[in-house]
Amino acid sequence: MAVKTPIMENRILYVRLPCNPIFPIGVVYLSDGVHKQFPNIEQRIFDLGTVPPLDYNSALDRCIDEFKPTLLVFSWRDIQIYAPVGGRGGNPLQNAFEFYYAKNPLLKLRGALGGLRIFIAYYVELWRNLGLIKRGLKRAQKYSFDARAVVGGGAVSVFYEQLGKSLPQGTIISVGEGETLLEKLLSGREFRDERCYVVGETQPRKRLIHEQPTPIEKTACNYDYIESIWPEFNYYLQEQDFYIGVQTKRGCPHNCCYCVYTVVEGKQVRINPADEVVAEMRQLYDRGIRNFWFTDAQFIPARKFINDAIELLQTIVDSGMTDIHWAAYIRADNLTPQLCELMVKTGMNYFEIGITSGSQELVRKMRMGYNLRTVLQNCRDLKAAGFNDLVSVNYSFNVIDERPETIRQTIAYHRELERIFGADKVEPAIFFIGLQPHTHLEEYAFKEGILKPGYNPMSLMPWTAKKLLWNPEPLGSFFGEVCLQAWQQNPNDFGREVMNILEEKLGCADLEAALSSPIERKEKQLAGVS
Repeated sequence: MAVKTPIMENRILYVRLPCNPIFPIGVVYLSDGVHKQFPNIEQRIFDLGTVPPLDYNSALDRCIDEFKPTLLVFSWRDIQIYAPVGGRGGNPLQNAFEFYYAKNPLLKLRGALGGLRIFIAYYVELWRNLGLIKRGLKRAQKYSFDARAVVGGGAVSVFYEQLGKSLPQGTIISVGEGETLLEKLLSGREFRDERCYVVGETQPRKRLIHEQPTPIEKTACNYDYIESIWPEFNYYLQEQDFYIGVQTKRGCPHNCCYCVYTVVEGKQVRINPADEVVAEMRQLYDRGIRNFWFTDAQFIPARKFINDAIELLQTIVDSGMTDIHWAAYIRADNLTPQLCELMVKTGMNYFEIGITSGSQELVRKMRMGYNLRTVLQNCRDLKAAGFNDLVSVNYSFNVIDERPETIRQTIAYHRELERIFGADKVEPAIFFIGLQPHTHLEEYAFKEGILKPGYNPMSLMPWTAKKLLWNPEPLGSFFGEVCLQAWQQNPNDFGREVMNILEEKLGCADLEAALSSPIERKEKQLAGVS
């Protein structure tokens, strides 16, 4: 039987809870930051994303028994599941649409059964992760009686209020960035003024997530050190087509009605020095990595940051890393001819733009703050600079005042993008927005009585899920039928098939109509949900 021993020194174990095999940049940066502040503290990274599901408990036990941590830092990445992709044993969007909109009873039954499988898998995963946190903390306390846990990550930052009801007493729930929280905790200073709260001791402050994060000076991650504390590090270096995350900035200044990034990361954009970013890339490059994903909320969030992007890309050119590729989310309204040339020269081979709608009117109503005409011109500049790779364009239909004419406008806009890059190079990703806490869309839902304050945003009960999967009538059933037809006709190219069906049913507007947005005296409200 293990014997409790007093804490002689801090020993931090970072536990990345199970998720898709995405490079765990959050715990990497946290542990790197702690090492720079407290070089004598022992640390270890344990990534359950590299462990078979049946071995989660035993692997966690072995790691704790061997390392005997005094502080466990759990990183929880994903909870909400509304997306047109496979996962948790099926396609959540397809199952939901079959259940809600299919006219064929057998198809509706298939959707119900598929939804039930996802429902069960979702709650099993939720309870499993909560169980891993409790199990890990309890086991660590066998060796250090006052060991405690910090729980953070993307999922926790969004659902911090709900998760606090299920986590052990004394757990510190961290919202957003955790570097300064850990620094204060480890140095014995008061830490509760950071974006956090302690389960059972304090309640989260009102609008906690809207508080601005404490700015930090970000330097290049020390991958020699990371490799020494993370036995599974090489797991992510084995596949040559795997993209490794590198962060060039934090924060998003925009106000899109449905997006939670701007509150999680804060509106203040904090640029990481170009030399430090490239020094970090060089360490990964020397380990054989050639593909990088810039993990910023937006690679070029606003025009005022264009020069920072130019400086970074020029520093990459000067570094001599000529055989790399990189990808990112990009606000394409912020490109310039010089930036386009540097993007191509430095090896950008994929990017995503979330224009949401090809109707300037709807873009304005969703508070997205960009000009579709400018986006098209900048895409032409990018093509002229020699870009010949894949573009993923995110469309979210039926969000605000959608109607047949705005759908036709979106089709016209998409066809123009295809003319610019080539139809085979433009991949439409069709999303239906999941209503998330702390967004303007949630505020509207409260105002209109669609949701009541105190609802559980983590619920997958059908009566809640249909409201959170935003597809309001009168067009909800129409989009449901279109998506079901696309899955039936061409499931392997769902996005393109949706666009083709919409054009067959509704036609295509004149491009100029899509790019024009007359200013109304009084803005219409967001569309309701049936």
